[in-house]
Amino acid sequence: MNATALAVALCLASAVTYAAAAVAQERLARAAVARTVGALLGNGAWWWSAGLNAAAALLHAAALRYGPLTLVQPLGALTLVAAVPLGARGAGRRVAATEWRGTLATVAGLGLLLLPASGPAPDDTLSLAEALSLSGATAAVILLLTARKDPRSGLRHATASGLASAAASALTQTVAVAGGRGGDLLSARVVAVALLVVVFAVGGMLLSQRAYRGGLGAPLAVVNLSNPLAAAAIGMVLLGERLQGGALGLLLAVAGALAAARGVLLLTRTPTAGTAAATA
Repeated sequence: MNATALAVALCLASAVTYAAAAVAQERLARAAVARTVGALLGNGAWWWSAGLNAAAALLHAAALRYGPLTLVQPLGALTLVAAVPLGARGAGRRVAATEWRGTLATVAGLGLLLLPASGPAPDDTLSLAEALSLSGATAAVILLLTARKDPRSGLRHATASGLASAAASALTQTVAVAGGRGGDLLSARVVAVALLVVVFAVGGMLLSQRAYRGGLGAPLAVVNLSNPLAAAAIGMVLLGERLQGGALGLLLAVAGALAAARGVLLLTRTPTAGTAAATA
């Protein structure tokens, strides 16, 4: 199995695990269990969802060792695709026709996105200065998105969660690639970046928990759109990653993005998608 195929397989496993964690988190949010951090830490079901998130994060980190950020992050949208049948099964119903159309559109769009994104295994990493700059900029945007407190802030928190996850992925790739080269895992740069990974990973999970208070569909869709877009920008600006195929590759990426966005919107607009996931 080549590096790209291995990265894709790890991404698929990570997406399914993230979907199970998201369904569990949304159920807690709807049950009003997750109103405070203290309530979360004292709830066994939340620790189960946190364990699923941790397992998914490890699979994602492994994928980043073998695939570029522009390839790995778009596959995260499959979390939403996996969450739909999980929610339907938990509700004891069949997946609706609209949900199937949304699923197929999302998968087709991701396929088109993967063609130009399937470049070589990553070989560039963030310097400590770049990692600190990225972390500071991301934290500033997250604070702007979450500063206002109102009952309809779920989508802003979902966007913030996607940005936090994208930053965590970029930082994780630096740790994974640097360690895979036989470098010093206890060097100041690797240790500092690893600590930043923990901060953004935990922060992203708590932000998504807050976003799910209004349901699963729309917030999870926003997370899965903002995450790969932000990660692609980071990969191209800071890591020197590029889409393959020139103008044709760019057209395929645009077509894939439009198809995936259409699929996500169809999944989001399905009335039963969010409520079914809540009972899973």
